[in-house]
Amino acid sequence: MERLLQTIRAFDGLLELAPTEGSASPEIAWGDHFFYYAPDGEVPAREQPYATIVTKNYPGDTMSDLDHPGRWRLNIRVGTEAFAELTGEHPRTAVASWDYAAADRVLPHPVYRAQGWVSIVNPAASTHALAARLLRQAHEAAQRRAERRSPPTPRG
Repeated sequence: MERLLQTIRAFDGLLELAPTEGSASPEIAWGDHFFYYAPDGEVPAREQPYATIVTKNYPGDTMSDLDHPGRWRLNIRVGTEAFAELTGEHPRTAVASWDYAAADRVLPHPVYRAQGWVSIVNPAASTHALAARLLRQAHEAAQRRAERRSPPTPRG
């Protein structure tokens, strides 16, 4: 996880939320990481994170079996086209039966696949380079969305 965190933390304009015990975030989020493109350091008002790292099961999201020591999951918003390339399926059409607990494999996100999210449980040798590339692409896509939402700067 530290290698991927180092990769992500090098992105320009990154805002990382990493709630800890005693923070204002709900206890369930403690120990997890949420990544935004936000060069002003403020969580975007109408934007979800483009990637997350979760270290435990959440209510309604237990298929990755994360409630065991050392298990965690990287989640990345890749969009429809990349989702199809990576999984062989359209995000809104489940065809295959997936083992969402399989480690070091790119899988449809067990909850957010319809929104074009993929997940990797414990990325390692087989998926680390791909995960880093997908994170860079997701960060750049978030940057483009933010730039489209920003009002144009006056020319003078």
